[in-house]
Amino acid sequence: MKYMVDIDGTICNSPSSNYSESMPIVQRITKINELFDQGNEIHYWTARGGNSGKDWSEFTKVQLAYWGCKYTTLNFNKPTYDIWIDDKAIEAEAYFEHSSNW
Repeated sequence: MKYMVDIDGTICNSPSSNYSESMPIVQRITKINELFDQGNEIHYWTARGGNSGKDWSEFTKVQLAYWGCKYTTLNFNKPTYDIWIDDKAIEAEAYFEHSSNW
C-alpha cells in the first residue's frame, strides 16, 4: 500500500509552525515505521515553507533521520489549505486511535 503522511500535527507537534522546536510523537513514528517494515510505501508530504517560501528540505531530512523515521520519499510543496476533501483521507487522531482496526 502507499501511505501519504503529513509531518506537522501528524508525527510531531510543531507549535506555531516553529519547526526547530517540533516534538516527535514517538508512538506514531513507530506505527508508520512498522508499516514501512511490512513493505508499505511511506511518502511524507509537507507544506513546510509553503507560505514563507523558506526551504526547509535539508532541515527536515535531518530532523526525520534524528527521529528515526523510515520512508520511501520526502515531498515538499504540499499545497496549503483550510479544508482538504478526499474520499481516502483519514484525520491523524482518528487513524492512530483506531489503526488497529484497519
